[in-house]
Amino acid sequence: MLDYEKEAQDYDISRGGEARAEAAARAVLGLTPPGPGRLLDVGCGTGIVTRQLAAARPGLRVTGADLTPAMVRMASVRLSGAIVRADSRRLPFRDATFDAVTTVWLLHLLQDTDVRAVIAECARVLRPGGVYVTTVDKAAAHNVGSDIDAVLASRPPSPARDADGTVRAVAAAHGLTPAGRARFPGRGQGRSPRRTIADLRRGWFVTLPPGEPRSEEYAARLAALPDQDRPRPDPEFSLRAFRKPEA
Repeated sequence: MLDYEKEAQDYDISRGGEARAEAAARAVLGLTPPGPGRLLDVGCGTGIVTRQLAAARPGLRVTGADLTPAMVRMASVRLSGAIVRADSRRLPFRDATFDAVTTVWLLHLLQDTDVRAVIAECARVLRPGGVYVTTVDKAAAHNVGSDIDAVLASRPPSPARDADGTVRAVAAAHGLTPAGRARFPGRGQGRSPRRTIADLRRGWFVTLPPGEPRSEEYAARLAALPDQDRPRPDPEFSLRAFRKPEA
Protein backbone atom coordinates (compact mmCIF):
# COMPACT_ATOMS: atom_id res chain seq x y z
CA MET A 1 0.00 0.00 0.00
CA LEU A 2 1.35 3.41 -0.94
CA ASP A 3 1.91 6.05 1.73
CA TYR A 4 -0.43 8.81 0.58
CA GLU A 5 1.08 11.30 3.01
CA LYS A 6 4.30 10.95 0.99
CA GLU A 7 2.50 10.57 -2.34
CA ALA A 8 0.56 13.83 -2.05
CA GLN A 9 3.15 16.19 -3.54
CA ASP A 10 3.63 14.18 -6.74
CA TYR A 11 0.20 12.55 -6.86
CA ASP A 12 -1.36 14.66 -9.60
CA ILE A 13 1.59 14.78 -11.98
CA SER A 14 1.98 11.01 -11.83
CA ARG A 15 -1.70 10.38 -12.52
CA GLY A 16 -2.69 12.42 -15.53
CA GLY A 17 -2.99 15.85 -13.93
CA GLU A 18 -5.74 18.26 -14.92
CA ALA A 19 -6.60 16.43 -18.15
CA ARG A 20 -7.52 13.25 -16.30
CA ALA A 21 -9.34 15.22 -13.58
CA GLU A 22 -11.41 17.10 -16.15
CA ALA A 23 -12.40 13.86 -17.89
CA ALA A 24 -13.38 12.32 -14.55
CA ALA A 25 -15.42 15.34 -13.45
CA ARG A 26 -17.30 15.55 -16.76
CA ALA A 27 -18.24 11.87 -16.57
CA VAL A 28 -19.28 12.11 -12.91
CA LEU A 29 -21.47 15.16 -13.49
CA GLY A 30 -23.13 13.40 -16.40
CA LEU A 31 -24.54 10.93 -13.88
CA THR A 32 -25.60 13.39 -11.17
CA PRO A 33 -28.81 15.46 -10.87
CA PRO A 34 -28.61 18.67 -12.95
CA GLY A 35 -28.71 22.14 -11.52
CA PRO A 36 -27.74 23.49 -8.11
CA GLY A 37 -27.47 21.42 -4.99
CA ARG A 38 -24.82 19.91 -2.72
CA LEU A 39 -22.20 17.35 -3.71
CA LEU A 40 -19.81 15.53 -1.40
CA ASP A 41 -16.57 14.16 -2.88
CA VAL A 42 -15.43 11.44 -0.44
CA GLY A 43 -11.74 10.57 -0.55
CA CYS A 44 -11.08 13.75 -2.51
CA GLY A 45 -7.29 13.48 -2.30
CA THR A 46 -5.56 16.60 -3.58
CA GLY A 47 -8.88 18.08 -4.66
CA ILE A 48 -7.97 18.13 -8.33
CA VAL A 49 -11.22 16.42 -9.37
CA THR A 50 -13.21 18.18 -6.64
CA ARG A 51 -12.25 21.57 -8.04
CA GLN A 52 -13.20 20.49 -11.56
CA LEU A 53 -16.61 19.39 -10.26
CA ALA A 54 -17.17 22.80 -8.69
CA ALA A 55 -15.93 24.72 -11.73
CA ALA A 56 -17.97 22.75 -14.25
CA ARG A 57 -21.36 23.38 -12.64
CA PRO A 58 -21.97 26.86 -11.23
CA GLY A 59 -24.43 26.76 -8.38
CA LEU A 60 -23.34 23.32 -7.23
CA ARG A 61 -21.97 23.52 -3.69
CA VAL A 62 -19.10 21.03 -3.56
CA THR A 63 -17.47 19.70 -0.39
CA GLY A 64 -14.43 17.43 -0.31
CA ALA A 65 -13.44 15.03 2.47
CA ASP A 66 -10.20 13.12 2.94
CA LEU A 67 -8.33 11.53 5.83
CA THR A 68 -4.70 12.14 4.80
CA PRO A 69 -3.42 15.47 6.20
CA ALA A 70 -1.14 16.25 3.25
CA MET A 71 -3.97 15.63 0.79
CA VAL A 72 -6.33 17.82 2.82
CA ARG A 73 -3.79 20.66 2.81
CA MET A 74 -3.44 20.52 -0.97
CA ALA A 75 -7.18 20.24 -1.55
CA SER A 76 -7.82 23.20 0.77
CA VAL A 77 -5.64 25.39 -1.45
CA ARG A 78 -7.75 24.43 -4.45
CA LEU A 79 -11.13 24.84 -2.70
CA SER A 80 -10.67 27.04 0.33
CA GLY A 81 -13.26 26.47 3.03
CA ALA A 82 -14.80 23.49 1.25
CA ILE A 83 -12.52 20.67 2.42
CA VAL A 84 -12.81 18.70 5.67
CA ARG A 85 -10.53 16.09 7.16
CA ALA A 86 -12.71 13.06 7.79
CA ASP A 87 -12.73 9.29 7.90
CA SER A 88 -14.88 8.08 5.00
CA ARG A 89 -16.21 5.28 7.23
CA ARG A 90 -17.63 7.84 9.70
CA LEU A 91 -18.56 10.98 7.81
CA PRO A 92 -19.20 14.09 9.95
CA PHE A 93 -22.45 15.02 8.22
CA ARG A 94 -26.11 14.59 9.08
CA ASP A 95 -28.36 12.13 7.32
CA ALA A 96 -29.74 13.21 3.92
CA THR A 97 -27.43 16.23 3.56
CA PHE A 98 -26.25 15.90 -0.06
CA ASP A 99 -27.87 15.69 -3.49
CA ALA A 100 -24.89 13.72 -4.81
CA VAL A 101 -22.01 11.80 -3.24
CA THR A 102 -18.94 10.55 -5.10
CA THR A 103 -16.07 8.17 -4.41
CA VAL A 104 -13.60 8.46 -7.29
CA TRP A 105 -10.61 6.07 -7.10
CA LEU A 106 -11.26 5.24 -3.45
CA LEU A 107 -12.97 1.87 -2.99
CA HIS A 108 -10.14 -0.13 -4.59
CA LEU A 109 -7.82 1.03 -1.78
CA LEU A 110 -10.00 -0.33 1.03
CA GLN A 111 -10.53 -3.62 2.80
CA ASP A 112 -13.84 -5.44 2.30
CA THR A 113 -15.33 -4.26 5.59
CA ASP A 114 -14.31 -0.69 4.87
CA VAL A 115 -15.89 -0.79 1.41
CA ARG A 116 -19.17 -1.74 3.05
CA ALA A 117 -18.78 0.98 5.70
CA VAL A 118 -17.98 3.69 3.15
CA ILE A 119 -20.90 2.86 0.89
CA ALA A 120 -23.18 2.75 3.93
CA GLU A 121 -22.04 6.23 4.94
CA CYS A 122 -22.46 7.58 1.41
CA ALA A 123 -26.01 6.22 1.38
CA ARG A 124 -26.71 7.71 4.81
CA VAL A 125 -25.69 11.26 3.94
CA LEU A 126 -27.44 11.14 0.55
CA ARG A 127 -30.88 12.71 0.39
CA PRO A 128 -33.83 10.72 -1.01
CA GLY A 129 -33.72 11.08 -4.78
CA GLY A 130 -29.99 11.80 -4.69
CA VAL A 131 -27.29 9.92 -6.58
CA TYR A 132 -24.14 8.12 -5.46
CA VAL A 133 -21.41 7.83 -8.14
CA THR A 134 -18.30 5.69 -7.79
CA THR A 135 -15.48 4.24 -9.86
CA VAL A 136 -15.47 0.45 -10.12
CA ASP A 137 -12.99 -2.16 -11.39
CA LYS A 138 -10.12 0.31 -11.18
CA ALA A 139 -7.30 -2.20 -11.60
CA ALA A 140 -8.91 -3.72 -14.68
CA ALA A 141 -8.94 -0.29 -16.34
CA HIS A 142 -5.16 -0.40 -16.60
CA ASN A 143 -5.16 -3.62 -18.61
CA VAL A 144 -5.14 -2.22 -22.14
CA GLY A 145 -3.81 -5.32 -23.88
CA SER A 146 -0.26 -4.02 -24.22
CA ASP A 147 3.05 -5.86 -24.07
CA ILE A 148 3.39 -4.55 -20.50
CA ASP A 149 0.11 -6.24 -19.58
CA ALA A 150 1.36 -9.46 -21.15
CA VAL A 151 4.46 -9.40 -18.89
CA LEU A 152 2.40 -8.66 -15.78
CA ALA A 153 -0.38 -11.14 -16.55
CA SER A 154 1.22 -13.94 -14.52
CA ARG A 155 1.71 -11.90 -11.37
CA PRO A 156 -0.22 -12.99 -8.26
CA PRO A 157 -3.76 -11.55 -8.43
CA SER A 158 -4.96 -9.03 -5.90
CA PRO A 159 -8.59 -8.90 -4.75
CA ALA A 160 -10.72 -6.36 -6.61
CA ARG A 161 -12.61 -4.87 -3.68
CA ASP A 162 -14.22 -2.32 -6.01
CA ALA A 163 -15.50 -5.03 -8.38
CA ASP A 164 -18.66 -3.90 -10.12
CA GLY A 165 -20.71 -6.81 -8.80
CA THR A 166 -19.51 -6.29 -5.25
CA VAL A 167 -20.29 -2.58 -5.31
CA ARG A 168 -23.76 -3.19 -6.76
CA ALA A 169 -24.53 -5.76 -4.06
CA VAL A 170 -23.39 -3.50 -1.22
CA ALA A 171 -25.25 -0.52 -2.67
CA ALA A 172 -28.43 -2.60 -2.93
CA ALA A 173 -28.05 -3.67 0.70
CA HIS A 174 -28.25 0.01 1.64
CA GLY A 175 -31.30 0.75 -0.48
CA LEU A 176 -29.53 2.21 -3.52
CA THR A 177 -30.76 1.29 -6.99
CA PRO A 178 -28.73 1.38 -10.26
CA ALA A 179 -29.01 4.74 -12.03
CA GLY A 180 -26.52 4.64 -14.88
CA ARG A 181 -22.94 4.01 -15.85
CA ALA A 182 -20.18 5.78 -17.79
CA ARG A 183 -16.58 5.46 -18.86
CA PHE A 184 -13.81 8.03 -19.19
CA PRO A 185 -10.13 7.98 -20.25
CA GLY A 186 -7.25 8.25 -17.82
CA ARG A 187 -5.55 10.89 -19.92
CA GLY A 188 -1.76 10.90 -19.67
CA GLN A 189 -1.70 7.62 -17.74
CA GLY A 190 -0.52 5.27 -20.45
CA ARG A 191 2.36 3.32 -18.97
CA SER A 192 5.80 2.90 -20.53
CA PRO A 193 8.01 -0.03 -19.51
CA ARG A 194 10.42 2.25 -17.65
CA ARG A 195 7.63 3.96 -15.74
CA THR A 196 6.09 0.59 -14.88
CA ILE A 197 9.41 -0.58 -13.43
CA ALA A 198 9.56 2.57 -11.29
CA ASP A 199 5.98 1.97 -10.10
CA LEU A 200 6.85 -1.65 -9.32
CA ARG A 201 9.83 -0.62 -7.21
CA ARG A 202 7.84 1.90 -5.18
CA GLY A 203 5.08 -0.50 -4.22
CA TRP A 204 2.40 0.23 -6.80
CA PHE A 205 1.65 -3.46 -7.36
CA VAL A 206 0.54 -4.76 -3.98
CA THR A 207 1.24 -8.44 -4.71
CA LEU A 208 4.80 -7.67 -5.82
CA PRO A 209 6.47 -6.01 -2.82
CA PRO A 210 9.50 -3.84 -3.69
CA GLY A 211 12.87 -5.53 -3.35
CA GLU A 212 11.64 -9.11 -3.42
CA PRO A 213 13.31 -11.46 -5.93
CA ARG A 214 10.06 -12.09 -7.77
CA SER A 215 9.47 -8.36 -8.16
CA GLU A 216 12.93 -7.94 -9.65
CA GLU A 217 12.22 -10.79 -12.07
CA TYR A 218 9.26 -8.83 -13.39
CA ALA A 219 11.37 -5.67 -13.53
CA ALA A 220 13.94 -7.49 -15.67
CA ARG A 221 11.25 -8.74 -18.05
CA LEU A 222 9.84 -5.24 -18.35
CA ALA A 223 13.32 -3.86 -19.01
CA ALA A 224 13.64 -6.22 -21.98
CA LEU A 225 10.61 -4.71 -23.76
CA PRO A 226 11.16 -2.34 -26.71
CA ASP A 227 10.47 1.40 -26.63
CA GLN A 228 11.17 1.80 -22.94
CA ASP A 229 9.88 5.36 -22.78
CA ARG A 230 6.89 5.08 -25.12
CA PRO A 231 3.59 5.24 -23.25
CA ARG A 232 1.12 2.51 -24.12
CA PRO A 233 -2.61 3.39 -24.47
CA ASP A 234 -4.36 5.23 -21.64
CA PRO A 235 -6.57 3.26 -19.27
CA GLU A 236 -10.33 3.72 -19.40
CA PHE A 237 -12.14 3.95 -16.08
CA SER A 238 -15.67 2.85 -15.25
CA LEU A 239 -18.30 4.68 -13.20
CA ARG A 240 -21.46 3.33 -11.61
CA ALA A 241 -24.35 5.51 -10.38
CA PHE A 242 -26.97 4.58 -7.80
CA ARG A 243 -30.08 6.44 -6.74
CA LYS A 244 -31.54 6.66 -3.26
CA PRO A 245 -35.30 6.16 -3.63
CA GLU A 246 -37.64 8.92 -2.62
CA ALA A 247 -39.12 8.42 0.83
